[in-house]
Amino acid sequence: MARRLALITGASAGIGAAFARILASHGYDVALTARRADRLEALAAEIRLRFGVEAYAIPADLADPAGVEAVLAGVEAQGRVVDVLVNNAGYGLPGTYAATSWADQSAFLQVMLTSVCALTHKVLPGMIERRFGRIVNVASLAGLVPGAAGHTLYAATKGFLVKFSQSLHLENLATGVHVSALCPGFTYSEFHDVNGTRAQVSQTLPEWLWLGADEVAASGYEAVEANRPVCVPGAPNKTIAAIAKLLPDDWALALMANQGGRFRKV
Repeated sequence: MARRLALITGASAGIGAAFARILASHGYDVALTARRADRLEALAAEIRLRFGVEAYAIPADLADPAGVEAVLAGVEAQGRVVDVLVNNAGYGLPGTYAATSWADQSAFLQVMLTSVCALTHKVLPGMIERRFGRIVNVASLAGLVPGAAGHTLYAATKGFLVKFSQSLHLENLATGVHVSALCPGFTYSEFHDVNGTRAQVSQTLPEWLWLGADEVAASGYEAVEANRPVCVPGAPNKTIAAIAKLLPDDWALALMANQGGRFRKV
């Protein structure tokens, strides 16, 4: 039987690249998409050599409304269909809502929400028809706790991904399609370098709060294979998520107001 294909967005580094390697190690061919073509080509070459599977580099910008169609056209050009979708592309937009431009916020929503929903909507029917599919939406611990000042839409979009994944999970219990929201906390990747908070979080957050991208991706792979709708990797993150559920809303929000400045740039 031909190998199945996994499409990973935001695959050029961090959790996305880790997912690509894990899926390849389990025998999946991989289609890698992100903006940085050189990174994608290098990773694709590594995966082909290391795991003996096919790896396709499909450069695209998901902030562009045409980005989703460009990615799917790249997959179709290889004569392939998507059996596994990892919606990982994302970033943080520093600053308060009023102090940032709508153009930047609109592009953020295009990447974090619209492209995720569009890709999922376009590949899901085929998965259902073939009676096999895996969808991982990389959300965040931020989607399970109260919002903080700064990066205003980040937690909101991640909370959306959690609910979206839970609904898809329930809708597809009898279809062979597994859906999971992966909710990591602080992860060693380029995320904080890109949004300019690396020095801030490195100085204020203890080392035990951090996980490696490989560990996070491995947890996500195990969760979607087991068809768990929500996965929070790491004992500290599980504890934080549980406390957030138990605290009264006003207490939790006050705590976030007090501590949010340690990891959000306003």
